[in-house]
Amino acid sequence: MLSSIQSENTIAVMGAGSVGCYFGGMLARAGYPVTLIGRPSHVDAIQQKGLLLETLSFTEHVKLKASTDVSDIASARVVLFCVKSTDTLSAAQTMLPHLSPDAIILSLQNGVENAEMLQRVVPQRVIPAVVYVATEMAGPGHLKHHGRGELAVGDSPVSEKLAAKCTEAGVPVQVSTNIVGILWGKLIVNCAYNALSAIAQQPYGKLVEVPGVRELMHTVVTECLAVAEAAGVQVPGDSYEIVRQVSSNMATQYSSTAQDVARGKPNEIDYLNGYVCRQGALLGIPTPVNQTLLTLVKLISTK
Repeated sequence: MLSSIQSENTIAVMGAGSVGCYFGGMLARAGYPVTLIGRPSHVDAIQQKGLLLETLSFTEHVKLKASTDVSDIASARVVLFCVKSTDTLSAAQTMLPHLSPDAIILSLQNGVENAEMLQRVVPQRVIPAVVYVATEMAGPGHLKHHGRGELAVGDSPVSEKLAAKCTEAGVPVQVSTNIVGILWGKLIVNCAYNALSAIAQQPYGKLVEVPGVRELMHTVVTECLAVAEAAGVQVPGDSYEIVRQVSSNMATQYSSTAQDVARGKPNEIDYLNGYVCRQGALLGIPTPVNQTLLTLVKLISTK
């Protein structure tokens, strides 16, 4: 997949949830040897029948290796790191003894700070990435794709080769020298939608039909942009328009936070609205709406 693995082309996915299964599955479908590291229920189903990829353009079972044993990443030269932000440090420490010295790790996670957190634990190269895909695990070993499916990755000596191979596998990749700004752009969308979708347990299209929601989202974006500017981050594009378009382009999508809350699982709100609030406090920028959404999600998560 990269120059460092031309002899082996081995890929591992650490944290094979919906994001990891989508990108790992697409690469496996293109012929790359992929190992998914995930939960027993998914691993068992994949070992028996393969990974069921139900996408917007095709539905098929993809044969690939799946395991619950982290040591099975040892042969991988590329690791797609897809765990929840809440598990970044613990997962990094777990895989550290098993990583190949020349492995490259791609952080496919929500939030802004994961790649930095990961790099503090592992000596291997970590490349931050921004994920644009709507997916869900519809059942054990069953990935359902609702929309998009591209990545933006940070610039590095190996990023262009990675991008070319991923694009051949049906995963378009943009290489950017402003990956921090792009990460913030995705963060702003998450801050606008994730908490509200979780609180209301509604998809994006339904959310914006409620009077006052678009105005609330506008204020969330304003707070986020103020914090980003104070932090010296250049967020590309028109964040207000991007947020507005999401409700049309992904009308039926529930946020990952909404899915986590509905299933009683830990969620990433501390790394989304919570991150903006923490940075705002450090930089002297008020973030009252983000703080309110953060608190409300924490309240409903304690039921």
